[in-house]
Amino acid sequence: MKIKISSVIVFFLFCIVGVNAQKLPPIFGKDFNGKTTDDNRVRKYISAQRIVWQSDMTGKYISGEKNLLKNGNGQPELPQRNLCTLKSDADIKPGIVLDFGIELHGGIQIITGMMKTHDPVRVRIRFGESVSEAMSNVDTIKGATNDHSMRDFIVALPWLGNLEVGNSGFRFVRIDLVDNNTELFLKEVNAVFVYKDLDYKGSFECNDPKLNKIWMTGAYTVHLNMQEYIWDGIKRDRLVWVGDMYPEVMTVNSVFGNNDIIPRSLDVAKKQNPIPAWMNTISAYSMWWVLLQKEWYYYQGDKKYLAEQKEYLLDLLKFLISKVDSNGKEELDGTRFLDWPSSENPEAIHLGYQALMIMTMKAGNELCTILSEPQMAEECLQIEMKMRNFQLNPIQNKQAAALLVLAGLIDPVKANNEILSIGGAKNFSTFYGYFMLQAMAKAGNYQQCIDIIKQFWGGMLDMGATTFWEDFNLDWLENASRIDELVTSDKIDIHGDYGAYCYKGLRHSLCHGWASGPTAWLTEYVLGVSVVEPGCKIIRIKPNLGNLNWVTGTFPTPYGIVKIAHSKLADGTVKTEYTAPKEVKVLTK
Repeated sequence: MKIKISSVIVFFLFCIVGVNAQKLPPIFGKDFNGKTTDDNRVRKYISAQRIVWQSDMTGKYISGEKNLLKNGNGQPELPQRNLCTLKSDADIKPGIVLDFGIELHGGIQIITGMMKTHDPVRVRIRFGESVSEAMSNVDTIKGATNDHSMRDFIVALPWLGNLEVGNSGFRFVRIDLVDNNTELFLKEVNAVFVYKDLDYKGSFECNDPKLNKIWMTGAYTVHLNMQEYIWDGIKRDRLVWVGDMYPEVMTVNSVFGNNDIIPRSLDVAKKQNPIPAWMNTISAYSMWWVLLQKEWYYYQGDKKYLAEQKEYLLDLLKFLISKVDSNGKEELDGTRFLDWPSSENPEAIHLGYQALMIMTMKAGNELCTILSEPQMAEECLQIEMKMRNFQLNPIQNKQAAALLVLAGLIDPVKANNEILSIGGAKNFSTFYGYFMLQAMAKAGNYQQCIDIIKQFWGGMLDMGATTFWEDFNLDWLENASRIDELVTSDKIDIHGDYGAYCYKGLRHSLCHGWASGPTAWLTEYVLGVSVVEPGCKIIRIKPNLGNLNWVTGTFPTPYGIVKIAHSKLADGTVKTEYTAPKEVKVLTK
């Protein structure tokens, strides 16, 4: 006879607290809306791949350390064998740093042996996205913090037991004994990897291994940030930042397809920020919310979800329209922000805001037409036209230029030649780099986009990254240490010595979803997939291989997977082959 686990839980509660067997108490499994919540994430235990550092090499204070690299079973055992031993005295408190090989979200599992005393043994645990961070103290020197998620703390380990601690983003873990004259037997130290078990429905492969690695790294960066909601960073910005979501959502569309974490995240932002509040206090982020609704509908075709947004959408569009003066100039208040590198340039922010508002009004017109709201659709169109007639003076700023191109306010070729392509990857940013690549693609400059992706995002990989960072600058590469190495005195600490604004030093997130743009860009412009009709009922396949010889990949639609292969022929033309679900019409011109 099969018994459902839920039935067992209800029966158990009935027995111990007298609960009606048909209903759980209201305190169980409720979110702030009163709906039952389930955590569909999985946990995987991963052994360390190498020992980066240990304070003692004599065998007196640390011995058997290589046992921590063996695959364990997570079970304490009576036989005391294959253990790592840490011993302290009045002067020495040993420590060790483990590398789990790749950036992870979660914590660690520590399995202990039978120490001579049954007293708990205190250890200090430090998580790090870099070796430098794992070796750091929480102080004002390098910027290490416990903000958002605890990454530096002391816990007591049991005798012959199992303890799981931590909820952060990390690759490296340092463990130190805290007290004098103590002894600790470690059977295992495993990373507890917590993630959504998702299929990578989208794929990308070409004859350039570095581009392949970049595409997958961007996908993995977003995957790690798909936790309860879609976060910006697993170590620090564990928040739903609506503008930052845009590249993440485009990556989800390209890799994972329809996933409820996107509408849930958009919904929680809406509920947290009732009008007249701006999303995340930033007026641009409320515009990004509208643009995301459009993108999500075009890729996934969920009209029921879109209809649920109508009341808020209409009110938000009215509120945005009230921030346009009679000449068609935006006068948005709240925090005015595009990205951090442009944050001290008010002229660039104004240009970007004017472009974003035009893009938002255009999207508002389309969405209101779909939702059978002709009056608001027409009002959005009229405001868009008025704003297009306002005279602008573009400046040498790549963020502003990218948005002006995407809004159709300046010529893409002119913007590419005079602003966007100047200096290549210089003055790119991890967030707005995605929009810069899109704008350069509109000018047909696909090859330089590919080169910039390899230089800028590939530069992070060259420094040991397994996920993409909150910020990056090519100047940081000179004489810098890799993030997976100890920083020597003759090297610059690329994690601890750089960064600005809210991400100075080790506070800098090395797994930031807004940096995933190349994944979505390579799918759209190199593999060549764009959505023509909502719900992917019509898509276009138009590859741009640059100097690549071949590209293959897959693209998720609500009806199934589209498989694509491009190969460059001897005369330079590209041969394209594809298979698609019968519900999806494919255009190739």
